[in-house]
Amino acid sequence: MADTVLYEVRDGLATITLNRPEAMNALNIATKVALRDAVRSAADDDAVRAVLLTAAGDRAFCVGQDLKEHIGLLASDREAGTGQTMSTVREHYNPVVRALTEMPKPVVAGVNGVAAGAGFGFALAADYRVVADTAAFNTSFAGVALTADSGVSWTLPRVVGPGRATDLLLFPRSIKAQEAYELGIANRIVPAESLRGEAEQVARALAQGPTVAYGAIKEAVAYGLSHSLAQTLEKEDELQTRAGSSEDHGIAVQAFVNKEKPKYLGR
Repeated sequence: MADTVLYEVRDGLATITLNRPEAMNALNIATKVALRDAVRSAADDDAVRAVLLTAAGDRAFCVGQDLKEHIGLLASDREAGTGQTMSTVREHYNPVVRALTEMPKPVVAGVNGVAAGAGFGFALAADYRVVADTAAFNTSFAGVALTADSGVSWTLPRVVGPGRATDLLLFPRSIKAQEAYELGIANRIVPAESLRGEAEQVARALAQGPTVAYGAIKEAVAYGLSHSLAQTLEKEDELQTRAGSSEDHGIAVQAFVNKEKPKYLGR
């Protein structure tokens, strides 16, 4: 795995760190490949019970596509008469977003600075966002004559509503941390110097929790957003049966009766 993305698993928590601080964690090809592979590894590893997605440095979480590399790739496309450059959406961004949103375990984004374009998309794909008070979000796409990718056209309307999402996409601007919190983009704002520790604390708490239940919660919320009440009630029945059959549910009930703190196994 390239050193532009760091990957560590410890005590059930997979920490994925974008590691190009000198480039504001912009996404060149090597970084996109490494990020895709890291997220997939976390999703497929049964030992991983939660994921923390964060970034090195204090200026940026991720500013999206590396435009310096992008310019050269577009020029090569023109010379060759191909459109390979934009295949990055299919080959890199889509797999990252699907793995983040579909893995049956919670994902926390620790947003340490600017999250723009695909960086914004990856943050929105997380289940919970801990945001530094110096951070900001920007859709950015229209500013470089592009449409939304990295799932933003799906996630952003569900967080802020379709009208506001359209406004933010048509007229990209910097959304500061406090406004992001008011819009529901940020779940928690913390001092910048405390970001890494606070985000890790949240992620570690989730890594020690009832993993089967968390996975069911993710699935239920996603399902309910696009299905009728009747269909959602059936899905809740299915998912509750699954959660109720887990070892962790038995542990939780026994701990409640004994007035003890449950020690979950993640299964």
